[in-house]
Amino acid sequence: MTDPASSSTAAPVAAPSSSWSPRIVAFFCNWCTYTAADLAGVSRIKYASNTCTIRLMCSGRVDPQFIVEAFAKGADGVLIGGCHPNDCHYAEGNYKCLRRFRMIQRVLGDLGIAQDRLRLEWISAAEGDKVKTVINEMVGRIQTLGPLDMPQRFEEWDREMNLLEHSIQQQQPAEKEVAHV
Repeated sequence: MTDPASSSTAAPVAAPSSSWSPRIVAFFCNWCTYTAADLAGVSRIKYASNTCTIRLMCSGRVDPQFIVEAFAKGADGVLIGGCHPNDCHYAEGNYKCLRRFRMIQRVLGDLGIAQDRLRLEWISAAEGDKVKTVINEMVGRIQTLGPLDMPQRFEEWDREMNLLEHSIQQQQPAEKEVAHV
């Protein structure tokens, strides 16, 4: 499968500067993944600090709009963490999350955002070391992809639309006023 970010239809990605650091938004389930992240902290397990963690009661509460908005506001990647299948505190929340995840992957691909920028992981409360591994892997992958920089892309798209509108107005002949009698 080809990477949508590298296709000819995708907007060009700026070369990362030496001071650039990936920004990752993480949506973590309160009962498992967030508790595992807390365990990693208490156990003094070191991992990349590029993640802004948002705690939700269940991964099934991750709305696709949250993901799109995270990218639109400058996130370079989004990580979703939930309970293992058949271990959800709300019975089927993680299955709901998985269905939404598959759908939003297709939407992001259509928007020219590489699928590797969105990741879903099942992490139990006892897997603090897995939190470290997943976050470090994701930071490494996002560093390889480079900055997404959606806010700048929006500005470029707005300029393109203004130029297109101006070009169309230039090509249309001036309408002559006709007297209606």
